[in-house]
Amino acid sequence: MISLQSSATSPSAVPLEAGRRPGDLGTFKARPNRPIAGSLLVLSASLMLATLGALVKLASTALPNEVIVFFRNFSALICFLPWLTLPRNRRQLKTSWFRFHLLRSMAGLGAIYCLFYTLAHLQLAEAVLLSFTTPLLIPLIARIWLKEPVSRQTGTVILLGFLGVVLILKPGPNVFRPVALVGVASALLASISMVTIRRMENTEPAIRIVFYFSCLSTLVSAFPLIRVWETPSGHFWLVLFALGLVAVIGQLLLTKGYSLAPAAQVGPFVYANVIFSTFIGWWFWDEYLDIWSGIGALLVCLTGIISTYQRGGVALPNNWRMPWKYRSTGAQTCSKPIAGDSSSAGREASRSSVDGGPRDNGFCP
Repeated sequence: MISLQSSATSPSAVPLEAGRRPGDLGTFKARPNRPIAGSLLVLSASLMLATLGALVKLASTALPNEVIVFFRNFSALICFLPWLTLPRNRRQLKTSWFRFHLLRSMAGLGAIYCLFYTLAHLQLAEAVLLSFTTPLLIPLIARIWLKEPVSRQTGTVILLGFLGVVLILKPGPNVFRPVALVGVASALLASISMVTIRRMENTEPAIRIVFYFSCLSTLVSAFPLIRVWETPSGHFWLVLFALGLVAVIGQLLLTKGYSLAPAAQVGPFVYANVIFSTFIGWWFWDEYLDIWSGIGALLVCLTGIISTYQRGGVALPNNWRMPWKYRSTGAQTCSKPIAGDSSSAGREASRSSVDGGPRDNGFCP
């Protein structure tokens, strides 16, 4: 079986009490390793997220950006209502880290505003590509905030990735589009959001982080509607409904895919989003990438994949210790429960993100 250890230096495992069921507080099952199934789910999630980008682009032809962002957040919050009907789930929402939840939510919401704006004003594939520069920015943010070292190899990957960004942006007096900088700002804000999640992962399960983001982002994004509200026409209500539904399905598929295999095996398939977005943009809007954007796209995708293999997510500095380690033992054991977590499902979701699991790219809650 697999045990939880609260200390990396003194793994004092306590035998499981009689009568405690597997899956109760303090235990969890071994994570499966099914890379083919995981990869197919991540590919399906990439298709859903590319479709979401297309729906945002379609909705932006008739609705303000603020209205679209609100409905994207509101739909995610609606999905939590059935979950909140159970008292044991509501007890999981108590937190001592509200300031970090607030920072994560505001950074994530800003990333969504910027991303949706670029989807409306750039080609679909270009907007998606700029959002995929987030893995290149995370080491820089983590170096400043968490004091993580940045290796020479990681620095080289980052430089190559930003060379790809330069090729996509096409700096110059005749071809440069300032709106592309909004896409870079989206990636920067998403990086801050992810590093903030990493800062909370010692005590905050994933379900709590997502819930606070959904609540705070919906509340904050409702205020701009006072100034810019436009009632959607008949068929655009369907577009907004589909937008929320596709976002939730994409997040579920992505979460499940990352739970079935290590991030290094399934993470690169996230970049299929770029391929799907390129095809959708060509089919519906007659968009295509020129040669320089194509080379830039290749560099961004390759460096992102290399970063996934190198890091498997956002690594903590050496003096940080996660509240669990895995090892095989001959008996069923457990350690002190993780503070603030009261469900094995929540802990499993947290471990998914620790190992480089689903990342907030602006589409997902």
